[in-house]
Amino acid sequence: MPRTQRNDNFIDKSFTVMADLILKVLPANKKAKEAFVYYRDGMAAQADGDYAEALDNYNEALELEEDPYDRSYIFYNIALIHASNGEHEKALNYYHESLETNPRLIQALNNIAVIYHYQGERAKEVGDNDGAEALFDQAADYWRRAISIAPNNYLEAQNWLKTTGRMHENF
Repeated sequence: MPRTQRNDNFIDKSFTVMADLILKVLPANKKAKEAFVYYRDGMAAQADGDYAEALDNYNEALELEEDPYDRSYIFYNIALIHASNGEHEKALNYYHESLETNPRLIQALNNIAVIYHYQGERAKEVGDNDGAEALFDQAADYWRRAISIAPNNYLEAQNWLKTTGRMHENF
């Protein structure tokens, strides 16, 4: 039984019923509908903290999903799991995959910046100031890209860019 059918939460059950209705009337092929079911089950497993099950569902969804926009969100969610598990290199790879299919996915741009900033802080702690600066520059690049798409978002990142002299005049 799919995870979304096991939920005891009223809101989750309501969402599942609505999603099932939409799936029935949605003008999509069987493969796309099946991909959505795996994606939805992946999100439910991820929300419950069952990352192994979520990854299994997302990988099944990737096998079936052909739409680049939808694939970008599957890659993004896989990256979230790897980032939360501390697997930053894997997370970066999946965030980059999501951006290849959806270059305006500002959440991925932000999360890449956060990882580079974190790695920069770790490098600084061990005395690798040159490495830290290079990582901070990478973080700045991704935050500037995100802010150029959504200028009212990421105010904390904007402040960091300004205070570190990494904010360019065109923002």
